[in-house]
Amino acid sequence: MVAVKAHQAQAFLSSPDPKIRAVLFFGSDVGLVAERAASFAKISAARTDPPGELLRLDDADLDGNPDRLVVELGTVPMFGGPKIVRVTAGRRINAAALRPLIDEAGLEGTLIVEAGNLKPDEALRTLFEKAATAAAIACYADAAQDLEALIRDMVRGAGTSISADARHALVERLGADRALSRGEIEKLLLYVGGEREITLDDVEAVVGDVSELALERITFAAAQGDASRAVGECGRAVSAGESPQAIIAALQRHFQRLHRVRSAMDSGSTLDDALRRMRPPLHFKQKDAFAAQCRLWTSARLTDALARISTAAKAARLTSALEEALSERLAIGLAMMAREGAGRDRR
Repeated sequence: MVAVKAHQAQAFLSSPDPKIRAVLFFGSDVGLVAERAASFAKISAARTDPPGELLRLDDADLDGNPDRLVVELGTVPMFGGPKIVRVTAGRRINAAALRPLIDEAGLEGTLIVEAGNLKPDEALRTLFEKAATAAAIACYADAAQDLEALIRDMVRGAGTSISADARHALVERLGADRALSRGEIEKLLLYVGGEREITLDDVEAVVGDVSELALERITFAAAQGDASRAVGECGRAVSAGESPQAIIAALQRHFQRLHRVRSAMDSGSTLDDALRRMRPPLHFKQKDAFAAQCRLWTSARLTDALARISTAAKAARLTSALEEALSERLAIGLAMMAREGAGRDRR
């Protein structure tokens, strides 16, 4: 019985328990689900001598042969290693179809299932979490430490290096989807050619401009109290393919930066000094608006705002069907907090 939380996933995959014969990868980060499923498939294949045989199946493969999954995973191969079957949850590949293989220990090979965001009580998730030889691994948008590790590994693998400012800026721009994050880093590495250190100018020139600007418009509108514009920008961003959880994460990063600057001011720093020490540094076009927000918000209200954001982030992960509504409600709530603060200042 293994329910692996998002922050435990890497440790689990680094040294998987050989007794685990079925793994479900699920969550809002489709790229991360696919990446971890592929990685676990390779690890599973390499466990045996001869190596296991990798096989991909989907609903269409089972339409003409409904028993194929049971046959592939329930039969000991005469030649070669055991089957490692990777599937995507769907119309035919569901909890009811997989239960005989998992509950009755009918697996001679390894089953890897990829799925979207699943609620804690959904049948497929509970099947994998409760079975003795199965595991369910949550895959959500990368936290800063996950992105740092991804950047470090990819930059080192390319034989180059990255400045601290560039790394911080890159972390700020990535995270909604592992595949997209990896693609942006690969694009950056191709741009610099692997012959010199990656600088902040390189990141500014190459990575995620459109997505970043869309998220920026939301965060700045919310932080300065413009609820109507914040909600409108949320809708446009989601329509353009942005994840509501990425919007919540962007709001969290923005308000964390506000809190750091405001705390420095409360400790005796001038606003200009606190802004100069920001890493990554503010773009010159953002400086005046960000400074106005630092004056508008107190440390206490920023602490309350961050608590509200954390609550929304958790709720969005648990109820993916409501994540868009939750992101919009959060943007409205933060904007109202900003307006309330401005009203108190005028009194």
